[in-house]
Amino acid sequence: MTSPGPSSRKRPSVTLPTLLDIEASGFGRGSYPIEIGLARADGSDCAFLVQPLDDWTHWDPKAELLHGISRARLHREGLPVQQVARWLNDELGSIGIAYSDSWGYDNTWLSLLFHHAGVLPAFRLEALRILLDERQLALWHATREALIQELGIHRHRAGEDARLLQLTYLRTRQLVDNS
Repeated sequence: MTSPGPSSRKRPSVTLPTLLDIEASGFGRGSYPIEIGLARADGSDCAFLVQPLDDWTHWDPKAELLHGISRARLHREGLPVQQVARWLNDELGSIGIAYSDSWGYDNTWLSLLFHHAGVLPAFRLEALRILLDERQLALWHATREALIQELGIHRHRAGEDARLLQLTYLRTRQLVDNS
């Protein structure tokens, strides 16, 4: 009896991490989350605009140029912070973890959201970096740029950015596994 050749072996499937991305009113003191996006483990993505609280007044026009979301649109279409916090807990509570490529900023904005919602998060946010090995890191930038071109991804929108991170993770993982 002969053993199966290399081509007939099944490669283990890659489990996709859940990625979270946040767009904000700007950077630094006084900034706050305006859009939160998720890329789920099943490959789907979603995003919600956040309605600013009355005392969230910081607004950086340069940030608006990047994400293209106006403050007026947030007031019109944004969801209340309590609703966004509950939605995040519903989405991520059973998983218990999500990853971010900008952990320092995203964790600060997430903490602000949950604080003002009066809700404790049912998950933790970790830096995406902990999932990547050195070979993936070396391939990251070029792979991400190639995916943006291939897929026509619109940057600086939370749902699409979260999905881009997830796809970049997957492709760099595949490149490393196949090398």
